[in-house]
Amino acid sequence: MTDSEPDRAAHRRTPAGAEDQARALQLVHGYMASQVVGTAARLNIAAALADSPRSCAELAAATGTDQDALRRLLRALEILGLVERPGRTGLFALTSFGQVLRSDADAPVRALADLFTSPAVWRPWGELQHSVRTGGTAFESVFGMPAFAHIGRQPELSALFNEAMAETAQGAAEVVAAGYDFSRFPTVVDVGGGNGTLLAALLTAHPGSRGVLLDTPTGVREADKVLAEAGVADRCAITTGDFFTAVPAGGDAYVLKSVIHDWDDDLARAVLQRCREAMPDHAKLLLVEPVLPDENGPAAELSVVLSDLNMLVMAGGRERTEAEYAALLDSAGLELAGVGGPLKPTHFQILEAVPH
Repeated sequence: MTDSEPDRAAHRRTPAGAEDQARALQLVHGYMASQVVGTAARLNIAAALADSPRSCAELAAATGTDQDALRRLLRALEILGLVERPGRTGLFALTSFGQVLRSDADAPVRALADLFTSPAVWRPWGELQHSVRTGGTAFESVFGMPAFAHIGRQPELSALFNEAMAETAQGAAEVVAAGYDFSRFPTVVDVGGGNGTLLAALLTAHPGSRGVLLDTPTGVREADKVLAEAGVADRCAITTGDFFTAVPAGGDAYVLKSVIHDWDDDLARAVLQRCREAMPDHAKLLLVEPVLPDENGPAAELSVVLSDLNMLVMAGGRERTEAEYAALLDSAGLELAGVGGPLKPTHFQILEAVPH
């Protein structure tokens, strides 16, 4: 017996039984629950139930669906906790949890559920094995071009993508604004900030600051409305452009939320270099991203690990450890100065970098 054999023997386990099989099947069937939620989002069932409980027949008429099939979908939504039958009547209502499927919720997921269960995400995830075998992006193998190029050519998909990204920002905006002292920055530049949801929250929380929003023309399409509704439009300039080419100069803080993880190291470095070129020496760069633990650290959260795989499948990017962020920033002329703790209930952390 070799030295390693006792260790291996110690780690042998009794073969999996029925309980383990049932637990595994819950994971295997997980995609079915995802499609239940995605279908509810596409049918806009939450909007149909926004004002009052309704019968299945009324919902079928409102959503243009087959009544029997809809009843079966509603049964699954009830088990998932998104709808309920008050008093066990024949009427259906949204639960407090189900309110997240309303577009006007404080932190909605309607567009996110639609996007992540749509063919644009569903089909590449079906080719996860391709990405694991090759290291390549499954999206390109399915659609023949990078994800952002494909999305840009599909107006409806582009609108859905931008709405979903706005929902992500909406859920995290107030948490990020409260989790870091932005008040010390006279001018905050939000690089790749979409419709301005995050920047609006930052400026609302810190009325002494001004903002600059940078994104593509499609990305900022709703920004005027978002900033005006937040009452900060007079303190914010909207700039369209490509962050691979140039970033507005002269800011005191440069915020990039969920930007760097979209890209491989070479493209991420290019974005960071454009930021460094635009930054005065006193400025700070703030990345709002999940941070993977080091290999010898604690177990990563499932949401972060799945996000990392999503970047592999969809865009060729990745989630990174603190050491990987430090090396990436260093290669772009920046030094990692600190990493804040998780901004609960999100999985985001704020990484602060300064010029070399």
